[in-house]
Amino acid sequence: MVDLSQHLTHRRILHIAVPVILANITIPLLGLVDTGVIGQMGLATPIGAVGIGAIILTALYWIFGFLRMGTTGFAAQAIGAGDKDETAAILIRALTIAAIGGLSIIILQLPLFVLGFWLSPASDEVETLARSYMAIRVWSAPFLISTFAITGWLVAAERTRDILVIHLLMNGTNIGFDLLFVLVLGWGIQGVAFATVIAEISGCGLGLWYCRAVFVTGLWANRARLLDPVKLKRFAAVNVDILIRSLLLQSIFMSFLFFGAIYGDTRLAANHILLQFLSVTAYVMDAFAFAAETLVGQALGARLRATLRRAALMVSIWCFGTGVVLTLTFALFGGVLIDAITTAPDVRIAARDYLIYTILMPLVSVAPFMLDGIFIGATRTRDMRNMMLISTTIYFTFVLTLMPITANHGLWIALLISFAARGATLAWKYPALERSVIAFEIPIGKSPGRGQRP
Repeated sequence: MVDLSQHLTHRRILHIAVPVILANITIPLLGLVDTGVIGQMGLATPIGAVGIGAIILTALYWIFGFLRMGTTGFAAQAIGAGDKDETAAILIRALTIAAIGGLSIIILQLPLFVLGFWLSPASDEVETLARSYMAIRVWSAPFLISTFAITGWLVAAERTRDILVIHLLMNGTNIGFDLLFVLVLGWGIQGVAFATVIAEISGCGLGLWYCRAVFVTGLWANRARLLDPVKLKRFAAVNVDILIRSLLLQSIFMSFLFFGAIYGDTRLAANHILLQFLSVTAYVMDAFAFAAETLVGQALGARLRATLRRAALMVSIWCFGTGVVLTLTFALFGGVLIDAITTAPDVRIAARDYLIYTILMPLVSVAPFMLDGIFIGATRTRDMRNMMLISTTIYFTFVLTLMPITANHGLWIALLISFAARGATLAWKYPALERSVIAFEIPIGKSPGRGQRP
């Protein structure tokens, strides 16, 4: 567990953030290897099958992504309060939900897959191959979703180096078995699926090993504590808020791709390339948001308002500095990166037309990413949900207003405005969060009674 007597230092922030950045770097690498290995078969159909199969499964698993954020906020507060039993109970509750969710996906796989292909139609040949891929991969669902919970708990404990090792094991194992099963044994698309299943089970196993101290306490058998209805209700409410917030955010990105398709394949391809720049921004900013979740949650659990304010300020400084570096990088080398991604002359020209928006995006993203981390650490998820709803409404308002006038430029401007709106609305709510540290005197997980401020 974390020693709360530690001073908040820049070194401590980097101790949390740097391993997360390195772990995130491995994520796109794995996708490239999967595609490259299947590409050696010399056929387009298997590539499309792996692509659509992975998208459908990722969408199903992503529903339970709230376990990562919700677990971090609650666990960080329990650590800050010095409540070791509750810290352990939070992980067990999250793992229980993960197991139930993963098993539900396995049991309901047939109707879920039908729904997935209805939303993302493909040719009969691609769908047949994708189904064989998904029928294998789905068996690791409980393990992958459990890894979400484990990751959130380790973030709260500032053990992000363990998270890096988990990612290295998962992705290294996946790549190794990809090469063995596909290129050596010739198992094709099924080989890619088996490699992923082995990797996800291995990653979960290592994560459970890192959390083994929780299970030797015997707390897992204390049903009264684990099934405390008040705490379960609070845990559920927070995670539902996070899920709604995430669905709203996803609606922005999905509609962005959908609206971009109106302007033809060239602009659609350009938008897709430039969104990779945004993905890089998210991977880096997320690391500092993780640090904010941890430090703010611990400060709130310990009821230290000054520490919470200092944590928010220091991590924001790092996030802003990172945003400046990314903006300069995209400004200086954006054209080179575009040329490295595509060789199509028309797509290169189109991507350069909209490059300015991805240059500005890191700076505009600082506030929403950092404040997301702060509000998750404080488990003020109702505010996150409501401010996301406002930001989504603003986005669609500007899309409908600007697209008829400025076409694809209007789409990018609306996306920038939505990020700015999310940062501004959460900043408006931040003072109340800070004031609540002193007023919030009831045990973590319980709802405030009448006359008490939440």
